Amino acid sequence: MATVIELIYYPVKGCAGTSVHGARLTPAGIAHDRSFMVVGADGVARTQRRDPLLATVRPEITTDGAHLTLRAPGIDAVTLAVDTEGPRRGVELFGEPYQGIDQGDTVAGWLSQVLGAESRLVRVPPEHARPTDGLTPGTCGYADSNALLVASTASLELLNERITARGAKPLPMSRFRANIVLAGWDEPHTEDRARRVLAGGAELGYAKPAIRCAVTLVDQETGARRGPEPLRSLADYRRAAGGGVAFGAKFSVVRHGDLAVGDEVTVASWGASEV
Repeated sequence: MATVIELIYYPVKGCAGTSVHGARLTPAGIAHDRSFMVVGADGVARTQRRDPLLATVRPEITTDGAHLTLRAPGIDAVTLAVDTEGPRRGVELFGEPYQGIDQGDTVAGWLSQVLGAESRLVRVPPEHARPTDGLTPGTCGYADSNALLVASTASLELLNERITARGAKPLPMSRFRANIVLAGWDEPHTEDRARRVLAGGAELGYAKPAIRCAVTLVDQETGARRGPEPLRSLADYRRAAGGGVAFGAKFSVVRHGDLAVGDEVTVASWGASEV
């Protein structure tokens, strides 16, 4: 039996997360997760892969999603009334075309100053219906792929044992930008084998391993790249069959419902690890 010890959602893709005690799991994941995205003048998404300073932007969104505040070091915060009805514009995420609702010049100027490059903020339109892939298909907002990223403390403990054996410092879970962090499993990477998961009032379905990229090299407090860990150590023992290195697992929301820190998590069915 595992227990939820942390719930985190990321209102703006690539920016800092918000840790909460309880949350509503919608078909697209935790409410408001990755519902906004920063794009360049060309409409292409900005991510920490090329813009690590996104990590220093700390969003706060009201429960009803009507107002968003962005904070960053050395600059006054900006607050905006969220536009969900404005004209749509084309945006691009990992080469795929989507639609977004531009949130105006004020927040665009603020983000451009923080990131040092012309930027704009867009919101997922209400009609957004993006399909996601994997063993259990689903939907999500502007996340990399699936609605939820689940990781366990046992997995992080094993990774940190390997990292410290190299003489490097252990890493926090924040490097992996999980949505749901679980404790209580003795075996590392148990999340890889869980196929149907009952959590609080929701049910989750396994989609695929979470393939890790250069974002894991970014210090999520400072926005500075601190490589080569964890990718160096993950390459020793976490190579996925489909390529890349994996940590954590992606899940779709099969049945939406409420979830809270302290809720027990039951695995209703199991499968073989793909890593």
